[in-house]
Amino acid sequence: MDTIASLFSFITWPVSWVIVQFHTVYGTIFGPDTGWAWGLSIVSLVILIRICLIPLFVKQIKATRAMQTLQPEMKKIQERYKNDKQRQSEEMMKLYKESGTNPLSSCLPILAQSPFFFALYHVLNGIATGKTIGVIDDQLLASARKAHIFGAPLAAKFTDSADKVAQLGASLTDVRVVTAVMIVLMSASQFYTQRQLMTKNVDTTVKTPFMQQQKMLMYVFPVMFAVFGINFPVGVLVYWLTTNVWTMGQQMYVIHNNPTPGSKAQAAYLERLFKHVTHHGKTRNRREKAIVKAIVVKGRDRNDFERKFINGLNKAGLAAQADGSVMKSESAAVAQAEDGTTTTATATATAPRRQQPKRQSKAQRQSGGTKPAEEATESLSLTKSDAPQDAPAAPGKKAASKPGNGTRSKAQSGQRKGPQRPKSPSKK
Repeated sequence: MDTIASLFSFITWPVSWVIVQFHTVYGTIFGPDTGWAWGLSIVSLVILIRICLIPLFVKQIKATRAMQTLQPEMKKIQERYKNDKQRQSEEMMKLYKESGTNPLSSCLPILAQSPFFFALYHVLNGIATGKTIGVIDDQLLASARKAHIFGAPLAAKFTDSADKVAQLGASLTDVRVVTAVMIVLMSASQFYTQRQLMTKNVDTTVKTPFMQQQKMLMYVFPVMFAVFGINFPVGVLVYWLTTNVWTMGQQMYVIHNNPTPGSKAQAAYLERLFKHVTHHGKTRNRREKAIVKAIVVKGRDRNDFERKFINGLNKAGLAAQADGSVMKSESAAVAQAEDGTTTTATATATAPRRQQPKRQSKAQRQSGGTKPAEEATESLSLTKSDAPQDAPAAPGKKAASKPGNGTRSKAQSGQRKGPQRPKSPSKK
């Protein structure tokens, strides 16, 4: 660790200067030789560095989401050129170039922060060995060696011997208890940050190897912090614990206000946005307009959560516009359907369903008459009730069958109406 830290010795002077400036401010409040003055100086250094890294953090979020959307295409390339690694690499680079994505962008905050981390380690290691470094002179060095955080010196480590800890004016038990608690908090914060990223802010509709890698890192990173943490000075543990807590809070803010499309966090966010929009009847700020505009532009490419949001607005008498605003639709005449097209809501609500005719059985088709036909015949006979019903039949003629008297007519028996074709005489 000392060898790696020496590589970043060029940045120790700016880091030590920033710590001294913060120490001057906090020293007037808590005292120059107290652990609060030196500890808060390290915390302020972390906050200053992380504020400067916010643009890189935004780029990291965009790169991570872009990588998630490219995972299906990357998987196809891997399967297509699984026997040709060179062609596979060429197609991957071509895909990155076309989409404007850089896989290393997701590592930018860690890479940019590492020089400051090793420079701080170099400064604290100089304090532990009693060497002046950067702008820290002999007077500041003596003050830093006296500073204790909960009974543990800033430069003490978990692996230090009892004699070395005694030189710093502390007991080995206090040092190990404080460092053990910090290591546990550091590992737990890292685990929670990665866990909320995997459980809340990942598109659950896409199952890719990228998700498996992130899940593996969720368990690997805390173990790495626990292993390397025993070799870190207390001041470095304060630095790393502070940056982990900052990352966790930053991640929670992003998940709550700008979740990944298709994730559980987006479902919760759109549910909250729906309540706000229906309560106020409009989008309240620029961020909400940007979210609604992005959903409207997607059209048929909307996921289930976004369709549910648009349909909920339509049922509430509201219509999302292309510019991200929401307009009241008093007559509910225009509503956006799930596929992004425009339909008439009142027409779809009041249009009667077309009923299919009931299929008749074979016996009903052979009988030739259905209930409506029989009812029509009966009504016809009732209207002509003044006509003689039981007229005597002429002698030598067969009485004609009447409708409704139980006998079936030729039409009802399935025979053709009209003159029948005479049968051909037999050859006999």
